[in-house]
Amino acid sequence: MPFNSQMKGVTSLSDSRHSASKPKDTVRKVVFAAVFAAITYVVFTYLSIRIPTPGAGQVSVHLGNAFVVLGALLLGPVYGGLGGAIGLTIADLIDPVYIVEAPITFVIKFLIGLITGVIAHRLFHLSTETDRHRIFLGTLIPSIAGLAFNAIFDPLLRYWYRILILGKPAAEVSFAINAAVTLLNSVVSLVVVMVLYLALRVPLRKAGLWFRIA
Repeated sequence: MPFNSQMKGVTSLSDSRHSASKPKDTVRKVVFAAVFAAITYVVFTYLSIRIPTPGAGQVSVHLGNAFVVLGALLLGPVYGGLGGAIGLTIADLIDPVYIVEAPITFVIKFLIGLITGVIAHRLFHLSTETDRHRIFLGTLIPSIAGLAFNAIFDPLLRYWYRILILGKPAAEVSFAINAAVTLLNSVVSLVVVMVLYLALRVPLRKAGLWFRIA
């Protein structure tokens, strides 16, 4: 058989295997996104500290954002962002205090995952990187970017929403409290993400549960 024909056969076989693996990877990503949705829901609903604000509102000290970012690092921007956003949105929907803010929650949390995932996998190619220094930077910088976005825009969007619902004085007081709590959440979440991602990277590879994000 001519060499060119042999090479075409090998290429075709490789392409077919790659194509066959795509549906399997999609299913696995959906499953993992569901797992992250469940984790963020549990963390926010059962492991948060509630702080009352004027107008019968609340803000929460929680680690839900950490798992939104971790999901984006492991699953990529779309699946990671959706997993965390869905989990925290469901938590809002079943909580009488937060139910009216569920749409804002979904948008903000999905954008956290999107920002984190795009920087991690488009700029740093984190899932295929082997250099330890670049892995560390590829985890740290995207995580900071996603959590910084949350720290700035979460309080702002909720502030404008509360102006319409609570009136300006109450909104201003709750904005200050929300901004402080969101900043605290972001700092703690950054530490948690760094520890968990760097600890999980090798075991997930060995277990065959690693995703190569293009």
